[in-house]
Amino acid sequence: MSPSHLAHRSTREVPPGLLLVVPVGSIEQHGPHLPLGTDSIIAMRLADELLKRVGPTAAAIAPAVSIGASGEHSRFAGTLSLGTDVLTNVFIELGRSATQPNGGDFGAVLFVNGHGGNSEALRNAGRILTGEGRRVFHWSPRVIGLTNDSHAGRIETSVMLYLAAHLVRMELAEVGNVSPLTDLGPQLRAAGVHAVSANGILGDPRGSTPERGHDLFTSWVDDLEAVARGLLHSG
Repeated sequence: MSPSHLAHRSTREVPPGLLLVVPVGSIEQHGPHLPLGTDSIIAMRLADELLKRVGPTAAAIAPAVSIGASGEHSRFAGTLSLGTDVLTNVFIELGRSATQPNGGDFGAVLFVNGHGGNSEALRNAGRILTGEGRRVFHWSPRVIGLTNDSHAGRIETSVMLYLAAHLVRMELAEVGNVSPLTDLGPQLRAAGVHAVSANGILGDPRGSTPERGHDLFTSWVDDLEAVARGLLHSG
């Protein structure tokens, strides 16, 4: 059976009509206790779990787009950002490349997004690509009911404890700004995360557990699988 990752296949192992799954993340600060690649790690693991469910004869995983739009974290060391305009063009060109009208290899493209800051670029690119008649979609994980845990808090820390505990420094975890994101929005947009949280955390990671991370991650994979199967069945 062919490998799940596109980069591991030969050209003869790419049959027409595959679903191309593109993990999208970021390299940005996640407080003092989580790695810079948190969003990319989560996106890539989501893609891996999805492929286990739908199989490599139905889909393939593209190399990740690991640097996203992270300008709001620019005052923190280690953060890299392409910016929304550049990222939009990256997604457009990638989507066009994968879904060429004459002999394109892929029936559809599904971007699996692990970083909220990429959403505008994905929406912008999606409008253009779908307007050209291409089957390009994007998906992001959702947590219902939590408005004060949007970055490096209990959600992301629990998921990382489940996926990659060796990269989590729980002894450095500390409370950040726990105000609702709706209250922080204007200042965040104007001056970035540093203006509202000196440690870069929006939430409280203390008390995070791998068990909670497992439940969250599994629910995300379930939702992602439903979206992917819908694309496969409608192709």
